[in-house]
Amino acid sequence: MSFWEKDGFTISTDKQYLDIDVIHQFLSVDSYWAKGISVESVRKSIDHSSICFGVYEGNPESGKAKQVRFVRAASDFVRFAYIMDVFIVNEYRGKGLSKWMMGIVTEQSELINVEKMLLCTNDAHGLYAQFGFKVIDNPEIYMEKKD
Repeated sequence: MSFWEKDGFTISTDKQYLDIDVIHQFLSVDSYWAKGISVESVRKSIDHSSICFGVYEGNPESGKAKQVRFVRAASDFVRFAYIMDVFIVNEYRGKGLSKWMMGIVTEQSELINVEKMLLCTNDAHGLYAQFGFKVIDNPEIYMEKKD
């Protein structure tokens, strides 16, 4: 497990500190990609993710921190990582937490040497471009199966 601290906020990869209620609320109500997701599905997705990042106002080890941001990834930590369920609680936007988090995810975490990272976004291309993400080369080689 890793911790990073800055300006009264903490990033942790320790899943025990994740606030399932905050994550479920955002994903099921506020997100455009997981509306209506059940709390059981949120728990299962976290349990089976390779790594999760929570940003907290305060330090979660103190028991008094508030989760304000979340990112999870499925990865083999060598060749591929799929970054997903990225969000920040609305009232914490504009504080630089998104840039800090993506810097940690891409430049300091266990994902640092992964050959290829993939994510999907409708509206944050500018943010992710700052960390090396770009439109997929050869999108015709990618396929998807949706239920």
